[in-house]
Formats: sequence, structure tokens, C-alpha cells
Amino acid sequence: MFLAPETWPFAAATLLLLLITAIEGLALLFGTHLSGYVDHLLPDPDHIDGGIDRALSWLHFGRVPVLVLIVLFLATFALTGFALNMVIHWLFGFWLTSLVSVPVAVVTSLPIVRILGAGIARAIPKEETYAVTLDTLVGRVATLVSGTARPGYPAQAKVVNQHGQTLYVMVEPDAGGTFESGTSVLLVRQISGTRFAAIINPRPDLL
Repeated sequence: MFLAPETWPFAAATLLLLLITAIEGLALLFGTHLSGYVDHLLPDPDHIDGGIDRALSWLHFGRVPVLVLIVLFLATFALTGFALNMVIHWLFGFWLTSLVSVPVAVVTSLPIVRILGAGIARAIPKEETYAVTLDTLVGRVATLVSGTARPGYPAQAKVVNQHGQTLYVMVEPDAGGTFESGTSVLLVRQISGTRFAAIINPRPDLL
């Protein structure tokens, strides 16, 4: 079944899911995570208009990390597609064409992603609490964990908040220059969301 031409979209979704899991696992070994990069590449949900905004809100976009929603969709899409084909093959002896099975799997998966996303959204801090936490990071020392930060091109850094929790934010120089991975910087201004402007840490003894 996994190698049948009719089920290739679901096999591809499974392989992509495994690839994301492997990359995320490797990223964690290096003290970073893939989810932060994905969230940074996508537009701010507050700046998306029209039907797309309503559709994304329905899936809890902005309340649940985008990578989590992608993983949920890939998993439910693949499982639904394979299950549908197994039933059809058991009843009628043939695999269902992907022109039919893919739309059915998508329509079936989206409500499941919404339900699972709602549970995850309830388990993570609310947006208002999260915003207050980020605002209090100004004045704290962060350490770049990957990439090179330039003005307009932030890189990921980790910082400890007032509760002792390690958070990952995007940092760029406040007044030109570059920050390399491992650089200790002082967050001086919140640009938007998880994006901050910073300067080289003037007090290396600060933690």
C-alpha cells in the first residue's frame, strides 16, 4: 500500500513528517528549534486580511506554533489517506485514485487539526501573558545561538526571563554591525513580537 502510485501523496506526507521530526531533533541538540524559524518566516496573523485570516484563525494560527499545525496536518492527512485506501481496497479490491482520496483526506484532516489545535492552544500561555513576558525581556542579556544577525536580518537568540524560563527570540543589531553565533548581547528595544534590537553586552558579567 505504501508504494502504490495511488497513495504517493500520503507516503510523501509521511516522509515530510519524518524529515521535520529529524530536523527538529537535530536543532534541539544545538540549542535551537525549527519552530522559531518557521514562525518568523510567516506573516504576522494581525496583518493578514480577508478570508485567509478567518481560515487561519479557524485553525488557531497565531495561538499555536505554525510547525505544530503543520505536523498535525501531515499526520492526520497521511493517516486518513492510508485508512481510506485500506477500506476501499478491502471492500472493492482496488486503491482509490489520488484525485478523489487527496481532497477527501484534506477535508477530513482540517477539522481534526482544529480540534487538536484547540487543545494545544489551551495548554500554552495566552497571547496577553506572552506579550507581557516578551516586553519584560528588554534590558536582559541574550546569547545568539545560530546564524549571523544584521540590521533587518535577525538571528535566533536565547534569553532567560524573570521566571527563569529560557525563551527564544529573534535579534538584530540596533546600530549597525553584525552579531555572530555565541555573541552576548543586551536587548534594548522590542521591534515587534519576538523580534528585538540589541547591542553588544556592555557588561559581560551581567547574566
